[in-house]
Amino acid sequence: MSEAAMLNWVLFLPVAGMAALLLVPRLRADLVRGLSLAVMVLQFLLTVVLYLEFDADLGGLQFETRLPWIADWGVYYHVGLDGLNILLVLLTAFLGPLVVAGAFSAIQKDVKLFYSMVFFIQFAMLGTFVAQDLFLFYVFWETMLIPMFLIIGIWGGERRIYATLKFVLYTAFGSILMLAAVIYLVWSLKSQTGITSFAFADLYGTRLPLDAQVLLFGAFALSFAIKVPVVPLHTWLPDAHVEAPTAGSVILAGVLLKMGTYGFIKLGFPLFPEATAVYTPVIMVLAVISIIYGACLALVQDDIKKIIAYSSISHLGYVMLGLASLDLLGIQGAIIQMVSHGLTAGGLFLMVGMIYERCHSRDLAAYGGLAKLLPVYSVFFMVLTLAAVGLPTTSGFTGEFLVLMGAFNAAWPQYEAGVTWPLVLACLAVLGVVLGALYMLRLAQHFLFGESKAPHQPLADLNLREKAILALIVVAVFWLGLFPDSFMRKTELGALEYQQQVMSRPAGSWVSVEPAGGSAP
Repeated sequence: MSEAAMLNWVLFLPVAGMAALLLVPRLRADLVRGLSLAVMVLQFLLTVVLYLEFDADLGGLQFETRLPWIADWGVYYHVGLDGLNILLVLLTAFLGPLVVAGAFSAIQKDVKLFYSMVFFIQFAMLGTFVAQDLFLFYVFWETMLIPMFLIIGIWGGERRIYATLKFVLYTAFGSILMLAAVIYLVWSLKSQTGITSFAFADLYGTRLPLDAQVLLFGAFALSFAIKVPVVPLHTWLPDAHVEAPTAGSVILAGVLLKMGTYGFIKLGFPLFPEATAVYTPVIMVLAVISIIYGACLALVQDDIKKIIAYSSISHLGYVMLGLASLDLLGIQGAIIQMVSHGLTAGGLFLMVGMIYERCHSRDLAAYGGLAKLLPVYSVFFMVLTLAAVGLPTTSGFTGEFLVLMGAFNAAWPQYEAGVTWPLVLACLAVLGVVLGALYMLRLAQHFLFGESKAPHQPLADLNLREKAILALIVVAVFWLGLFPDSFMRKTELGALEYQQQVMSRPAGSWVSVEPAGGSAP
């Protein structure tokens, strides 16, 4: 099997899984679960092979496939891996089997439909990451709404309809504006070059006046910022997390939120470099507000899921700060932070689901003294809590440290030139680390070490399946924290190309590109 073909197998295996589930009788729930896990494990193993074969010394796309789809419109099925998406594809494939295995006991209603939707959203998320054609990217971007709408709406909590409608309305509003910007961008490329193309490589070279860039960037940025989410566009997230089943929360926190930050790094900033310079101060201010405001909200919550949900807003604020710094360390830190947050938040949501299955409550006040009642569970919970706080040797420390280094590297030359606000923002971002320790350690204190509130029935500690799921996440957290160099080597050239795309083009410049799949009129 060629490497390019292997990437297509990774992408379409969930579709094959959905087709295979059609052949399984509806009442054979155990067979549905086993088949779903086998497909996801196979996908992860193929992704590991791609990751190991990915050449860190080569720039641009690898494992590339480009086939005509709607050739008259310049639309191609164009996929590939680069330094910006390789770790996110690996993260998505890694979490897939854990989501499936984590739902074995939690999902008892419409099991076959549930795992079909998990396959569907896995396909859409991977497609969004590997797409190199803007039309294809937009199709995958919108497709993600369908399975997530059903996962929350069918298997969610009491207010699931409200939560899922709010999620869809927020996301759809931003997507409509992005669609208008996509049409204008492609039309501009055709008017300048005679080429009709949706290929990223062609669109990066489109020359636009500053006022047009500002409007188009605003449309793209709004869509991506809703998905991150950036304050004040965050209000859909806590409702979605609270009402979603555990698997939905893991998908949402682990991968789906990264679509917004990936959209900025892959499209928003490189497509509109002059507008990026205009928006950077606003983005950095909103990033720091998200860091501090999200942490403060997490600090006062009594619902365990809401604590982790608001912490996601804070942690992804660091990602936005790193991307907007345009410093190489900050950019790489942002990518590492995306992966780290996917691991820690995904793991914590899985653990909340495990205790919810036993006690049927998310209220922090209903728990206490679990360190004595569930010692194995408590060890895993404490490890992931410390990783979320950013304890050295964990992935959380690596990501936040690199982002803050990048922010200070970018701010210091401006401070020496008499511009102080970037340095002030970088200093305020450090406050998020302190607040993060406060809300996570408050959670651990009440949850694990507070006054014992033993239930009427004795609680069972983690079973073998649950231990295996959490052990894999903990190993990944420490591996990324202790040996970040191998991961950073994979992202270095991609981060450098992103930095150069955004910073090296003066206003009104033209970057000549070879057509990457467009059609002449």
